[in-house]
Amino acid sequence: MSRLDAAYELIAINSVSGAESNIAHFVADRLRLNPRLEVEQIGDNVVARTSGHYARRVIVAGHLDTVPGDASLAKKEKDRVTGLGASDMKGSLAVMMELAQKEVDWASEITWIFYAREEIARKESGLLEIATLRPDLLQGDVAILGEPTGGSVEVGCQGTLRLRVSLRGKRAHIARAFTGINAIHRLGLVLSAVAAYEPRSVDIDGVVYTEQLQAVFVEGGVANNVVPDLATCTLNYRVAPDRTLDQAVASVRELLRGVLGESDEISVLDWGPPAPPTLDHDVIARLVTLTGEKPRAKLGWTDVATFWERGVPATNFGAGDPLLAHQSGEFVTEDELNTFAQTLESVLKGN
Repeated sequence: MSRLDAAYELIAINSVSGAESNIAHFVADRLRLNPRLEVEQIGDNVVARTSGHYARRVIVAGHLDTVPGDASLAKKEKDRVTGLGASDMKGSLAVMMELAQKEVDWASEITWIFYAREEIARKESGLLEIATLRPDLLQGDVAILGEPTGGSVEVGCQGTLRLRVSLRGKRAHIARAFTGINAIHRLGLVLSAVAAYEPRSVDIDGVVYTEQLQAVFVEGGVANNVVPDLATCTLNYRVAPDRTLDQAVASVRELLRGVLGESDEISVLDWGPPAPPTLDHDVIARLVTLTGEKPRAKLGWTDVATFWERGVPATNFGAGDPLLAHQSGEFVTEDELNTFAQTLESVLKGN
């Protein structure tokens, strides 16, 4: 089977977050064909490991789920496959499965992890499910996440912080609005401050991370004839690796200083911590050398941070253009699959 065919096969399986059962069973069944692998399925997560005499263990991991969409629209063309999750990240998964099924001697023990629910709130993550039920399966010396990186190595990752800003007002009848305070009108000041935000950049070990802050949801209103006394705005903040959760929240408070009153609140809805670049690890350094490209910052959040929290240096390297992720025309090319496969195999063989 060609790599394009293998990618198409995975893309055609619906695996929107929370519905990964079919693809998890598919992956597990295929990997069990390799007698050298110890394969375990934990919920909708699949872990396959070699077990030999090497002291070093390399983890190669990728998520099975996609954002919402129609998997039946997948199509294979001459040099590419298009469809939901093609770039993010079923192209990489297809290559991971191909290499995992090879009965070869690697330069270290390998753990292949295919996990669920990465595209939704972090607390739902299949990787955290494995960490809770079988933390031993996440032990390793270094990890490679098959997130799309366009053939380069994208090191570390920015944190992801979702905040809810709640503004208070005072209810009143619309006909006597002067007796109330309109919370929705007050929300305009928050939106103006966020719209005027200037992204902050920080250089860490020669890699530049640029933060982003956007309003993603607004809510408010009571009835057509009532001045609303509550309005909320959800902010999504991508945080550079030099900041903690408290520092990130404090920076948003500073941005909104002069806008918020004593009764207003900022609450944390979700937090995925950032991870610094770990370019000093020999496996990651070798990846960079083989690509021939200068390493870039991962501006989004990935589970590189999850491994970093557990003391495992990690990086992002996978097939596909990250700029295509989550788009209707998402695709991965045959050249991208081949380059990813050749580079990853070379690293795992110690070449």
